[in-house]
Amino acid sequence: MNRNRMVPLPTVSCVSSLKSVAFAVGVAVIALSPLAARAEALLVVEADTGKVLQAENATIPWYPASVTKLMTTYVTLKAVKEGRITLDTLVTVSPIAAAQSPSKMGFRSGTQVTIDNALKMMMVKSANDMAVVLAEGVGGSIDGFSALMNENAARLGMTQTSYVNPNGLPAEGQITSARDLAILARAIIRDLPEYEYFVHIPAIKFGRRVTQNFNRLIGRFPGADGMKTGFICASGFNLVATATRNNKRLIAVVLGASSGQMRGVRAAQLLEKGFSANNLSWLRPALGNVDDLVPVNVDPPNLRDEMCGPKRKKPATETEDEVASTTATGETGAAVAFFAAGMQAPKLRPVDMLAAAPSPSEPVIVYTGPKKTGADLIAANAVEEQKQTPKPRVGKGKGKKTTVAAKPDAAASDAAADTKAARVSIMVDTKAAKPAKPAAAKPSVAKPSVAKPAVTTAEKPAAVPAKPKLATKPKAKPAATTAAKPAAAAPRS
Repeated sequence: MNRNRMVPLPTVSCVSSLKSVAFAVGVAVIALSPLAARAEALLVVEADTGKVLQAENATIPWYPASVTKLMTTYVTLKAVKEGRITLDTLVTVSPIAAAQSPSKMGFRSGTQVTIDNALKMMMVKSANDMAVVLAEGVGGSIDGFSALMNENAARLGMTQTSYVNPNGLPAEGQITSARDLAILARAIIRDLPEYEYFVHIPAIKFGRRVTQNFNRLIGRFPGADGMKTGFICASGFNLVATATRNNKRLIAVVLGASSGQMRGVRAAQLLEKGFSANNLSWLRPALGNVDDLVPVNVDPPNLRDEMCGPKRKKPATETEDEVASTTATGETGAAVAFFAAGMQAPKLRPVDMLAAAPSPSEPVIVYTGPKKTGADLIAANAVEEQKQTPKPRVGKGKGKKTTVAAKPDAAASDAAADTKAARVSIMVDTKAAKPAKPAAAKPSVAKPSVAKPAVTTAEKPAAVPAKPKLATKPKAKPAATTAAKPAAAAPRS
């Protein structure tokens, strides 16, 4: 036996096959592990080829939450593209739509909106009522539209997905996976390029209300151009995000993040790593195509206790991202501006990018009723702004104004009381002084008169009757007598 005989090494194709098998086995082991139920599901793929760049728990079933609205958008825009409806078609808010849980626009039953406006409101504000409006307008009912959603999912190869409603609110049987969401994102990019605008609108404006996109990567992460966020207690914070650099577009899927901020950071990290790893991809084991990832048949993890249970100080909500973003200044803001302009700038950590203010952009005006453009659109927005402007409370609001200004009013009333008391005292003093003045004045006038009639004594009786006239008549009896006589005379006339 020749011990020096060379043993042939495995070929490259064999190595690739072994790595693929090892990867598939690894995914299955992770999925079946008890820890997988508490882990995030992460996936990064190339949009054009479907090549997998990173995958963790990518084929574990998950509750989709509002990323369901990506399929609602896909089905609706497919109907537009096929000519069954138009973006200007009016759809009506039904009682069922109006009764949906927030986040929502909150329009009354009977309100009409165009397909275009309903899509914008649904994708930016994640309005659950607008998702139902679209479902009923396109599919006739929620059940009818859900059937269309499931038909399209099956056609696209989303083997782990089933839909029960168009908005992702909790419902038994509403399930997807990171793999299936990446397949859906690729379909939107491939099949509806002319309508991609709907997946990366930075903000909408309805009257005075401006709502920023819940996807924090828009306007912050260089090249970010889509797609949709989602949250329910059972799913945690979900995000399907896309970004393009140097003509290469990547799709990142994050399911089960602990907060809205964290899902954005995770997606940014995945995308950044994906873009930087392109030149070294030959060093990494091939993970195959997203369509070839092997589904795992397990129940989706339920994160309700972790997200909304008593252990969490403040229950998580999707609308926590609706609060105005933290504004950053200095180098961070400058770097983001450089990125937005396509220029080189010092690299920032994803957490710093998302902490910065978004790039300045004009919010898209949305409205109710038929399509409006130009002056009509401006006028409609002005009318809505006027409706939303707080009116000054007159009449009913007097009590509230008094309550708000209680201290100044109390001080003013005290000052008024002091002034009134002073006036009263002055009046009293004046009244007391007035009798003294005439008494002093009369003797002074009387002295000359006394000097003149000194010769005759008849003037003394004349002076005596004059005093009673001034003293007795004004005080009591003459006034009463004068008042009584006209009263008696009035009936006569």
